[in-house]
Amino acid sequence: MLTLGGLGFLLACVFGSFIATGGAIGPLLGAMPFELITIGGAAIGTFVMANSMTAVKHTLAGLGKVMKGGAFKKSDYVDLLSLLFFLVRLANTKGAMALEPHIEKPEESAAFQNFPRIAANHHATVMICDYLRMVGMNADDPHQIEDVMARELKKTLHEELHGAHALQTMADALPALGIVAAVLGVIKTMGHINQPPSVLGAMIGDALVGTFLGVLLAYGMAAPIAARLKGVVEEEAKFFDVIRAVLVAHLHGNAPQVSVETGRKMVPNEYMPSFQELEEAVQNLKISG
Repeated sequence: MLTLGGLGFLLACVFGSFIATGGAIGPLLGAMPFELITIGGAAIGTFVMANSMTAVKHTLAGLGKVMKGGAFKKSDYVDLLSLLFFLVRLANTKGAMALEPHIEKPEESAAFQNFPRIAANHHATVMICDYLRMVGMNADDPHQIEDVMARELKKTLHEELHGAHALQTMADALPALGIVAAVLGVIKTMGHINQPPSVLGAMIGDALVGTFLGVLLAYGMAAPIAARLKGVVEEEAKFFDVIRAVLVAHLHGNAPQVSVETGRKMVPNEYMPSFQELEEAVQNLKISG
């Protein structure tokens, strides 16, 4: 909603000031549909040419994130840390093999089902289960596991950021596409050079609308949306950094409380639960091992 509010304020200021200073909005609105078709159609065409169908779908899905913001809130981090606390405590007290019922079939695990939002996140669930499964196969070198997890998270972040990069590339191209529309308008005007100045003036004004729209769409819409999407993706990546921090701390031989405290420190400050809040949450855990 904040993004829509910012867009509304942007348009109100741009067009409001134009009208307030005596600008005639009629000719602008009259030329705008055709200029939008030229510029927008060219932008969409170049976007499709430059990306795979998977990337196109991924970018379109990312627009939902721009509107809704990050998927994870404070309660989700508390749930994640509580789930990880249960799992590493179980491994510490009963051994890695005790984790098998939970990590082999998380959809049937009482631990995962106790936190439905975590269980519903396929990436988080798979990440937790895969690395705990590796630990059960004696891959318990914390440095090696941390390196593998870091490389996986870097790869995933790179893939998730592709939509933002694609939108930014389109934003960079929009001013030039606006010039294309303007040049077409000038060519059209030159074809009517024998018309009176009043007619030529209107046609030149229509042509300049293309330049105006190209710049406005680039720096007033596409670029801010790309920046917002990048911010949301990077924010959501912190959720998986928490998983990495807790599991690596566990492999270093730390107590469960210390491991989850290490993970808590990785939570973005906006959503970080206090020490007392997390301690209360893990103390109230009632999951059958």
